[in-house]
Amino acid sequence: MKIAGADEAGRGPLVGSVVAAAVILDPNNPIEGLNDSKKLTEKKREKLFVEIQEKALAWAIAEASHKEIDEINILQASLLAMRRAVEALSIQPEHVLVDGNKVPLGLMMSCDAIVGGDALHAEISAASILAKVTRDHQMVELDQQYPHFGFAKHKGYPTKAHFEAIEQHGVIDQHRRSYAPVKKALALLEQN
Repeated sequence: MKIAGADEAGRGPLVGSVVAAAVILDPNNPIEGLNDSKKLTEKKREKLFVEIQEKALAWAIAEASHKEIDEINILQASLLAMRRAVEALSIQPEHVLVDGNKVPLGLMMSCDAIVGGDALHAEISAASILAKVTRDHQMVELDQQYPHFGFAKHKGYPTKAHFEAIEQHGVIDQHRRSYAPVKKALALLEQN
């Protein structure tokens, strides 16, 4: 049975898309060192990112934009991105394992949600790595456009440095306006 793992990265940040990936691993071509992407060093993730793309039977990366997040909320946007990733696979799986406690609606195959699945199932671990590295790369690119925000360092998460940058430079188009800290910053800007 062809099983795909699906996971997302970027639910917590205040800026950018939520990125999801889906992966069908090749049982005859195992990948050493797969784990929850958050438990791996950046260097190890980058190495596995390439290896997964070379060895997996199929992989796909998809996203839901910051505008979609604001329209439908981060949970629904995460599920939408995962569904898009699964649907973009070159080989359709018979079953999907999703990290978390909710399954994306509209999938044409059976699906299980597994809390902590990115540390339990190699397919989900691989998807988690593809999603995280892709999202981190997007933040490095955004950092080149807006160097004063420090996106390459904090990856858009709500850190002290990020809050200070919003205070000094305002909100950029890619900020998620439905997130409380961004809403608050926009309200303060309107008052001034």
